[in-house]
Amino acid sequence: MTFEELRAQFPVLERIAYLNAGSMGPLMRATGEAMIERTRRDVEDGRGGKPYFDEVLRLRAEVRSRIAALLGVTEENVALTASTTDSCNVVLAGFGLRPEDEVVTTDSEHPGLLLPLNVSGARVVVAPTTGRPSREALETILSAVTPRTRLLALSHVAYTTGHVLPVHELKAETGLPVLVDGAQSVGAIPVEAREIDFYTVSCQKWLCGPEPIGALYVREPDALRIAAPSYFSQASMEKDGRFEPKPDASRFDSGWVGVPALAGLVAALDAAPDWRYERSAEAASRCRDALAAAGFEVVTGPGHAALVSFVPHGDPAETVARLYEEGVVIRDLPGTGWCRVSCGWWTSDGDIERLVAALAKAVD
Repeated sequence: MTFEELRAQFPVLERIAYLNAGSMGPLMRATGEAMIERTRRDVEDGRGGKPYFDEVLRLRAEVRSRIAALLGVTEENVALTASTTDSCNVVLAGFGLRPEDEVVTTDSEHPGLLLPLNVSGARVVVAPTTGRPSREALETILSAVTPRTRLLALSHVAYTTGHVLPVHELKAETGLPVLVDGAQSVGAIPVEAREIDFYTVSCQKWLCGPEPIGALYVREPDALRIAAPSYFSQASMEKDGRFEPKPDASRFDSGWVGVPALAGLVAALDAAPDWRYERSAEAASRCRDALAAAGFEVVTGPGHAALVSFVPHGDPAETVARLYEEGVVIRDLPGTGWCRVSCGWWTSDGDIERLVAALAKAVD
């Protein structure tokens, strides 16, 4: 299908310049229809019996397989969770950190990673990458590593600036375990997670799936303790609760995911085009150029991911609210003075033109 044909599958884009997939991606018509059909079946046929549970397991397997393909890994190493935050908690609760241990992260991280880090039991060391040229990120983070460092935990794409962080280089340079927050990368840029120890996925953002669904890649499942088991963790169980874990990463599955949500996510993943990454990068580049040409200070450097952050001519939260009234959806980044634009493969030149025009109107 052509760009125009696929873009037409998002009803919201008929009225709104939707530029906020970094928070929640737009939903395709096929996604909504799959969820409605699955809900109708549940209403009419009930949610019980072997056929129903066979369908649950089939959909879970389909989602696991498709996520694995996006990460360039085997499906045996993918767990289904509720969110990126949930995935971070699974890793940090099971990693066995102690007060004398250190975890190195950056000052560009989302609370979904930072909050689990700060209850992990370890000392959190923050490398100051925000405000520095992205080319300095590797050395800045490496300089924070000490003999006490047991884990590196950071985003692949910073949710604040959209800059791609050197997660693979850090793994190669240090040999330390690496936990990657993939909320702003999976579905936005090509990902190869095989050599990373833990890689999280947020399915409602760039993958345009329903919420709440996430995923977690675990390179060596036997090396991570099961700290919060669910029904799906066990291959067999004794009457006193002792259990034999599943042989693969599904032992870390968080628990039940609604069947309509699973069906909707499969539809969304199947509809995404092969050229999505190139198109997203082109849209982000055009957005960056258009904002700069309109006189805005652009925070995001060229050649990064699909997020573009900039300094508005006025209060960021008020700017976002005014743009919403004009049918343009972006977000502000509290505490930074910035606004953020998310450019997906569905983003058109017209969306970017509406953004710039609405920004100009917001300061009139």
